[in-house]
Formats: sequence, C-alpha cells, structure tokens
Amino acid sequence: MTEFFRQAEVENNTKDYPIGENFKKIIGALTRDELRSLQERRFMDLVGKAWKNPFYKRRWHGIGLEPGDIRGLDDLQKIPTFSKSDLMESVESFPPFGDFVGPEGWQVNRRIVMHTTSGTTGAPQPLFYGPRDREIQNLLLARAYLFQGLKTTDTVHSVYGFGMVNGGHYIREAILHYTNALLLSAGTGLETRSEQQIDLMRRYGVNVIVGFADYIMKLAEVARQMGLEPGVDLKIRMISGHMAGDDGPSLSETWGGAECFDWYGVGDTGIIAAEGPDHNGLYIWEDAHIVEIIDPDTAEPVAEGVSGNICDTVLFKDSVYPIIRFDTKDVSTMLPAQGDLGLPLRRLAGFQGRSDNMVKLRGINVYPTGIGVILREIRQLNGEYFCRVRTDKTGADSMSVVCETATQRSNNIQIKKRTETVLRQKLGVGVEVILVDPGETAKITQINARQKPIRLVDER
Repeated sequence: MTEFFRQAEVENNTKDYPIGENFKKIIGALTRDELRSLQERRFMDLVGKAWKNPFYKRRWHGIGLEPGDIRGLDDLQKIPTFSKSDLMESVESFPPFGDFVGPEGWQVNRRIVMHTTSGTTGAPQPLFYGPRDREIQNLLLARAYLFQGLKTTDTVHSVYGFGMVNGGHYIREAILHYTNALLLSAGTGLETRSEQQIDLMRRYGVNVIVGFADYIMKLAEVARQMGLEPGVDLKIRMISGHMAGDDGPSLSETWGGAECFDWYGVGDTGIIAAEGPDHNGLYIWEDAHIVEIIDPDTAEPVAEGVSGNICDTVLFKDSVYPIIRFDTKDVSTMLPAQGDLGLPLRRLAGFQGRSDNMVKLRGINVYPTGIGVILREIRQLNGEYFCRVRTDKTGADSMSVVCETATQRSNNIQIKKRTETVLRQKLGVGVEVILVDPGETAKITQINARQKPIRLVDER
C-alpha cells in the first residue's frame, strides 16, 4: 500500500462518516444536541490546525484574534468570512499557490491532490486536498447517491468534465469506491461528442445520469435529433445533478418521468447537501459541514427562511487547505431540521443564484442562471440562452436575453413578443429578447466544453 492510501484512512472514514443504511441508523438517530456536540469536537480540532496555516494566521492576527478567543461553536462568528477573491489575492501575493496552502513543509510531503476551479467567475483558483480530505469528499458524495436510491445494479452515465476541475474525478471516485454501480465517465461534450454519448447510453443500457442540468437537458435534444425518444428508447430512471429553480420537474418531463435529485457543493468544499427521496429541500451533511446563511453585504447571519449567501465550514478538511467560514457567494435559504424523513439535519432550499452574478434592473434582482427554467416553458424555444448586460447613456443597466429557437425560426416576431411577455411576468421587469437559430449561443455559453455554461456576458 502506498503512503497516499495509508494516509487516506479509508476504514476509519466510513466509521466517522457513515453511508448507506449506516447513515440512516447512526446519523438519523442523533438528536440536535448530540449533532452539535459532534460538530463542536470536530470544529475545535479544525481551528487548532488552522492556526498553523499562514493564511489564517495572517488574517486572524490582523483583526486581533488570538487562539484562546475561539473556545467553541458559540465563537464561530468571531472568525471573519473569506471568499474566492481573498484566495486569489493570496495567490497573487504568494505565487503560485497562495499562503492558504499549508502546513509548512507540504512541498516536501507531496501526497496531495491538486485541481483548479472552473474559472466560471474569473481566473481559475488552485484547489488542494490531502489524502484523507479527498477520500472523505468522495465518501460523502457516495452517501448522497445511495441516499437518493442509486443501486449496485445501475449503469451510470456521468457528464462531469475532467481536466483540472475537480468534477469528473471525484464523481468517478465516489461511485467506483463506494457504490459498486457500473460507471461510464463520458465527460463533457468536448471530451465525448454528444451524439457519441447518446450512442453509449443506448448501447450499454444506461439508466442513471449524473451531471449539470443544462447539459443533461441538451442530451435529450440530441437524442431526439438522432431519432431516439428519451424515456422510451433511453430508459432513464434517475438523474442526480445540479439544478437551479425548477430544473428538476423540467428534466423529469424531458427524460420520460425520470426521478430527479439535486445536490449542492463547490470545488473548495466538496458536497455540502443533497436532496433526499422526500424531495423536500437538500439535507446538509452536518456531521461534515457547518453551514450558515449570511447577508451578502454585512456577512451577518440572517434569520431562518431568509435568503443569503451560503457560508461553509468544512469539518473534515483540516490538512492542506482548511476551510472555515468560506463565503461561496451562492444564494440559498435555510430550512428547519426534521423534514419528512425524520433526520436531525437542517436543509437548504437549493441553489438560487449567485450574489456576485446578480443583475439589478430597476430595483429587481435578476439571477441569469434562473432564466433557463422560465424559457423551458416556451415550446418554440430549445432552452439554450445567455444574458447580456449593458449600461445605457443614463447610467441605467439593461439586459437582453439571447435565446435559441427550437427550429430555425429566429425571425418570428410572435415568439419574440411571447418570450418577452413571459419573462416580464416571471421576473417582474422587462428585458429585450433576441432570437437566434439552434446552436448559435454555444460559442458564448461553451455548453459543450464547460461543466457550467456561461449564462451572463457583463459589458458594463
């Protein structure tokens, strides 16, 4: 056994972070007080290790914070939040990896995994995992898939990309290490052409798809172009991926009634929360994460039921790159514990947009990622789009939505007017609609190459 796998502590991890039936028996049996006690122990261990990390030492000493000031979870909010911009400043000041990578001497002990973010909101950010961190991340994702009903007899088609991003790698590791399902790692449309992906799904009897909703929706369109009917010729029973708004019902209908599940996480943290079989919010893996919903402007916690930024503390990620109060800039709402499944876990309402990718139009907050759900209501459109934001001569912001028609009917004034009417009703503010023929937005959205298509072109 190599040193990497020894340090991964696989056997201990499954005891500390149970999956499958053990998850329901062990975590499901905890009271809220017992869960908080578990979090407290893991949190204090994490903080002790974070004090050895140059990034935290620099930031915490800078505001007068000393090791003895953090004595438990009641002191969590004494710790300042940080975001990707702080990490990128660290990279710029301490190239090439930043000073958030530690502890000192890690360069000698190179048993680490490196990825980068996708660069959706700017330059790619380096991501690091130690062996144990990485394996627990995989384990918690497998927990979600099993929780949602993945079976050992399933054949799974993954459209998560590979390359430097974390996505495809850890999805593959989670499924292969902990579920025993058969996996087809197709990747993005750039890695395996969409038509070839459909042929693979048909040929090998795929019945589960995992990935981002946008591309899974596109695959259904490609299947129809190839003369295959999703749900009939391609019998998909389950889809698990990343949804926005009402993506789940739309995906289910498109794929012939497949049961759709949402889950949430970011590259830095791994999976944070997952929708369960009750389809009533995303259950937070609170044995592994402390999640807060904070005000985007003040970083102060908001009341339950109020939307704000997801702020995460990762209780297991304590070696190379600890994460304490990371402001993801992703917007959601906290739901109370004790959902329909009787688990002691709080829930997230799901991904509702990005606070740093929001457009304010005449006092109305508009999230470009949420527009796709609205467009799918219009059968003359195929659901592909991007938003362009500009500032006019008066200094006011305006937005146009460039969307593809289902067939080559981009000059149809009636479709344009109807789309503008629907968007005005749903968004509460008027936007210009520009129709283009099928496939014409791809050069902007890069839907065939990216895990997260570009939905906003900001020209302000």
